[in-house]
Amino acid sequence: MVPGPADPLTALAHGIGSRHDLPISPFYAFAGAFAALFVSFLALGLLWSSSRFRGDRSGLALPAGLERVADAPATRTALRGLGLAAALAVLLHLLLGPDDPARNPAPGAVYVLLWVGLVPASLLLGPVWRLLNPLRTLYRLSRRLPRARRRRPAPAPAPLPVRLGQWPAAAGLFAFTWLELAAPDPASTTTLLIALALYATVQLALAARFGERWFADGDAFEAYSALLARLSPLGRRSDGRLVLRNPFHGLDATPERPGLVATVCVLLGSTAYDGYSDNPSWINALQTSPLGRTPTATLGLLAAIALVATLYCLCAAATRLVCGPHPGPLTAFAHSLVPIALGYLVAHYFSLLVTEGPRSVTIALGTDNAPEPLPPLGPGALAALQVIAVVTGHVLGVIAAHDRSVRLFPPARAVAGQLPLLALMITYTIGGIGLLLN
Repeated sequence: MVPGPADPLTALAHGIGSRHDLPISPFYAFAGAFAALFVSFLALGLLWSSSRFRGDRSGLALPAGLERVADAPATRTALRGLGLAAALAVLLHLLLGPDDPARNPAPGAVYVLLWVGLVPASLLLGPVWRLLNPLRTLYRLSRRLPRARRRRPAPAPAPLPVRLGQWPAAAGLFAFTWLELAAPDPASTTTLLIALALYATVQLALAARFGERWFADGDAFEAYSALLARLSPLGRRSDGRLVLRNPFHGLDATPERPGLVATVCVLLGSTAYDGYSDNPSWINALQTSPLGRTPTATLGLLAAIALVATLYCLCAAATRLVCGPHPGPLTAFAHSLVPIALGYLVAHYFSLLVTEGPRSVTIALGTDNAPEPLPPLGPGALAALQVIAVVTGHVLGVIAAHDRSVRLFPPARAVAGQLPLLALMITYTIGGIGLLLN
């Protein structure tokens, strides 16, 4: 993606920034993708007969001194203060800054530095938003009010319903992607102020009801960061130690909870819609739809998410039909969609992060006449990176699904049971590369 907030077509598709077609041969792109998937599938079927991933039981413990620094109250307080200060800065820019994303850093801070920046931050450092989250910090501060100021003791938090799982996070992620991709004038300071105020009010009210543990699954950005952090080389072992690990072990430890499939499908579907929203035919449909732009864009976003979810559900049903009954066929392989979602996020937003991200920081620092940041890669190299990201995400998904399959099913059925998953990966790959070649 390249910067272009002033482009009238941009406002139809994105909160900020726009993506353009990239020069790459469709034949080589699809041939390379199919070859990578088939070779990996055959190699795994022949050479990988037993499960090798051990979830949160694995990892090389890091030095105790490093762990003490990471867990020190001073470190965590500093990170919480940083998150709160950044949130206050964004709020001030929204309240006092110009209503122009080319001169106000707040839209870029929300749609680029937060939404896209959390991807590399979580991959490198783990679930960082848990410590930076200003809403969690505000909740903690509210609980520490002097008892003398309270008219009565604070009530004990209510237990979270088990069936709730990550459904609130999935709903929150959908709301945010709707704001970015379908809402009218998403980069407007008024729109952002209303959206952020509403989100903060709902989150803090629910945290007051259910306690601080609400944020882990109820806050969309915490769940988003934690999900991507499953592929981080840094993690926590089951005994609480900070470890360096094979990212596949962290991915294997993804809890099979209600709403996990919905959360990943929202990430996949919204990114797919973002890629398609630059298509001239879709832009024309938005401009000419009798329903209006926002209802049409909302239906398009819902359709993209529903398509991704339907294909996965059909795949899970086919796997159960081939391999026999399983108590949780939907959630058992949901973790294999996480690397695919990551590949899509990298492919669609890498250029946006490295161009719009520095520009937002430059505006926030008040630098006058700063030159526009140039894309770090040429069109050909960027196209290659995007295709590699999509294909790599699917190959990693195949590996994760294969290891889970040989653990859950008898050897005679484990490989056959992955054929529906392979078909799903191929379908997703065709769609992902097709969007890049849009």
